Amino acid sequence: MNKDTVFLHFIVPAIMPVLFFAVALSPVELLGCRTRGLIALSIAFVSGLAGLGAAGMALKSRVKGDAGSERWILTTLILTIPVVAMLVLA
Repeated sequence: MNKDTVFLHFIVPAIMPVLFFAVALSPVELLGCRTRGLIALSIAFVSGLAGLGAAGMALKSRVKGDAGSERWILTTLILTIPVVAMLVLA
């Protein structure tokens, strides 16, 4: 696995959960309750859409028989963390 693959499949998707938890755990005085909730919701929504795209890439890669489908599945799992956290915290 080269550096580009690690960057594309693990580091870039890991930004979404970090952003989500940074917003969700920020003090209310910093952004306000409604603004924090809307930002967290939009981050979870974008992350969910990106997760669906990654799942589609994993399915396409699996159908072709490529060896990289496991990386796309892990990318999907990383991107679903904010969605699950939003459901748990809501």
